[in-house]
This record gives sequence, structure tokens and C-alpha cells, in this order.
Amino acid sequence: MSMSPENSDVLPRTSPEAQGVRSSALLQFVEALDRQINEIHSFMLVRHGSVIAEGWWSPNEADQPHLIFSLSKSFTSTAVGLATAEGHFSLDDRIITFFPDEAPADPSANLSSMTVRHLLTMSSGQAFDTWSAMVDRPDGDWVRGFFDVPVTHAPGTQFLYNTGATFMLSAIVQKTTGVKLMDYLKPRLFEPLGIQNPKWQESPQGITAGGIGLCITTEDIAKFGQLYLQQGRWQDKQLLPAGWTDEATSLQITNAGHPNPDWGQGYGYQFWRCRHGAYRGDGVFGQYCIIMPEQDAVLAITSGVDIFDMQQPLNFVWELLLPTMQPEPLEEDTESQQRLTEKLAGLAHPPVKGAAQSPTVSQVAHRTYQFEANPLGITSLVFDFAEEGCTVSLKTAAGEETLSCGCDRWLHGETGLFRQPTLFDRTPFLASGAWVNETTFTMRVRLYETPFFYTLDFYFIGDELMIEAQVNVSLESLAPILLTARLA
Repeated sequence: MSMSPENSDVLPRTSPEAQGVRSSALLQFVEALDRQINEIHSFMLVRHGSVIAEGWWSPNEADQPHLIFSLSKSFTSTAVGLATAEGHFSLDDRIITFFPDEAPADPSANLSSMTVRHLLTMSSGQAFDTWSAMVDRPDGDWVRGFFDVPVTHAPGTQFLYNTGATFMLSAIVQKTTGVKLMDYLKPRLFEPLGIQNPKWQESPQGITAGGIGLCITTEDIAKFGQLYLQQGRWQDKQLLPAGWTDEATSLQITNAGHPNPDWGQGYGYQFWRCRHGAYRGDGVFGQYCIIMPEQDAVLAITSGVDIFDMQQPLNFVWELLLPTMQPEPLEEDTESQQRLTEKLAGLAHPPVKGAAQSPTVSQVAHRTYQFEANPLGITSLVFDFAEEGCTVSLKTAAGEETLSCGCDRWLHGETGLFRQPTLFDRTPFLASGAWVNETTFTMRVRLYETPFFYTLDFYFIGDELMIEAQVNVSLESLAPILLTARLA
């Protein structure tokens, strides 16, 4: 039986052996994550209500929030469970009744029959994910964008992953409660769990995005999973409606046929079913909240994993973690615990390796480069090199930007230069840089609250400068961006 933590802000910590897990097996799991999966950012493993292992790959840190993408959907589902229990609406209410001004004047029979339950189970019947149709609307009216997508199948008959459907759940919560979903969850979920300062993106019309955009810490994710493992109870209080967790995480619709086995086990209310009796909230690029009821365990992971590699972390969980979880405490193994502690303390994505200076510096520093038109909107650039790093001052169509990087270390900054469609307007970063040869300076910019980092290679050729900018993962093109400039 899971234990409710005494302090909701911090989960209790114990040794792995105290909770029936061998430290040597955990070390094997961590080493597999570190060596075989590119770009894990953090993990936290909870057993019987206590954290038994946790790690952050520097420069990621425990107190940094992380964008969790579609793992946000499970939080939105939770808000729906709370709102229905409070009588604001029911799962069988028809969608068009909430939006008489935005819905078509003459809705189709399929659209007319679409309910809240269909949104929850990703079975709205629409021809494709409505997200692009919503966010690409010039008027910013995402609700109308949802209704613009034809409902080609009878709702409830087919599974189709649809981030727009989750946004509509958020819009319904706001419409019926009078407050944004984010504000609705604060006193009911975030504050009781000790989730401090969550951030959540909104539509242009001020509706919480719902399907994506929540930014919280690794421990926040673990606490959310622990709440579901405890069937909605926290510190002897029933935060979630009785029976909601079982209903939301059980099989509600089949989705067989996916090449990755843990994406074809069925779907609940914005939760994925997994093998081995587990279930999870799940975000693209490897944001996981894995709940394992049979093992009384929760695993939170944040990362920047390629979308084609997202099955691999789950494979390691089933192959390396599950067999190690014993029902009773084990004898303490101080030697293995020490090795595990040392491994966890040394997890890192290292700074760029190279030289702090180059003969090229004297030719290019403090001089202005003028750019041709480019996707990043950079019009001019000036370098300032020093022993401790480099500062790049840029002018763009939107204003001025500064990227400062440390040599053999990471420097903090904030930028709006790199535009992924899921980012906030200004994104904090950590950057490092070095001369990898006499004429090439490489800078790595980690948007550490996200899965993304950019590698900028500056090639100096006489009076010309070429920049190759490459992002590690993306929902759009992974092709490098090439920029050219000349000394003014």
C-alpha cells in the first residue's frame, strides 16, 4: 500500500533496498539511460511512496521546470474529473452545447453527437488532428478552428490522437467554471501537491492550451503519478473524486496497430495503457509519468529523445527495473549504494570541448557582420571573445538579442531567437562554446526548460561568415539552418 508523504512539497527519500530494490540493479538502469539513450534530462523513481533514486544530467537541475508537452493532457483530464464531480458538466454532454456562437449553424449529425467523453478518449471522429487547423487561424480562435475540421466518423468508433480535442476540454472547463483550467487546478491539485509556480501556455484568446504547454519539475511529475497510484488520496485527503483514477486510467478505447508496443495497449481518459499492467502520461521527446500499480512504483522522466526512439526508455523500465522490485525490504548494500550515488552525481551533458582562443579572434572580434535574409531574422551580429567565453550581440527584425556562452562551463541567458511552435515567447538557456579549430567556433545553446538544444557552428572564411544552426529534436524539420554574412 502506498504511503502518503508527510510533507506535500517534498517526497520522502529512502535507500533502494529499504523499498525492495537493489542499488546494483538501479545502477544498471541508470547506466543504460546514460549510455544508450541520447539526451535524457532527469528521472525520479518512487517506490512505496518514497524516492529511491533520482538524477539530473547537468546542466539540468532539480529545481528547473521542464516543458512536458502531451503529458499535460493527463492534468487536463484530471481537471475534467474534478469539474464533473462538482456538477459543472457531465461526460455525456454534447460539445456543441457549450459553444453556440462558435459551432456551425448547421452541424453534421456526427458533430452533433460528439460528447466530452469522446474528447477524453481521442475518439472525436474527426479526419485528422485538429491542432494545426486551430493554431494556424489568423484570428486566433482555436475553438472555431476545432469545429472547422470535418467529423468523418461516428464519434466513439475510432481512436485518433488529437491534441485539439484536449484543448476543447480545457475550453469547456473554462466555459463552465468561469476560470481558466490552470487557475481551476491551482487550489484543487497544484497547491495540495506542493507544485509551485507551474506555467502553462494559452491560446491567443486566453484559454489554457490543455493538450500541451505545462511546465513543471521532475518531482512535480512524480507527485502527480503518486497521487494517481494512491487513487486520488494525498495526506489522508481525497483530492480526486472516488473512482476517477480507475476510470481515467482503464481501457476506454482500443488503439492496436502501432509499431511501438506501449502505444498499442489501449487508451483511457488522456492516459496511455502500458504493458505489465502499467499506465502513463506521455509527452513527445520523452516526457513520462509511468505508474506501475502492481509494483507500487512511479517513474518520472524528462528528456529530449527523438520521436522515433521513445519506446526505448520504456523497454529499459520493463527489462531492467520491473524484475528488481521485490515485495519486501532487502539487506542494505552500502557498496552498491555508494556506486549509485557517485554515478547519479556525475550525470552530465558536458560543455563544448575546444580552445578558448584562436588566431582568428583578432580578425573578427568587435566587427559587424551584415546578414542576408534568413529564417532566424538576424540582420547583423558582433562577436566579443574573452578567455571565459564569448558574447554574440545580434540585431533581428524583432529587436536585439544577446547570446553569451562560457568556455568549458555553462552561462545563463534568455532568448526569443529560437522559435519552436511550442515554446514561450522568451526562453531561458544555458550556453557553452569553444574554438573547435582555428576558424570554427561552436556554441551549444540549451533551452533547459525544454527538450531542445541548438548547436551553432560559426565558420569564418576571410570576410565571410557562415552559420549552421541545428536543433536536436523537432516536430518540424530537422534540416540545419544555414546563414551567410559579410563584414560590414
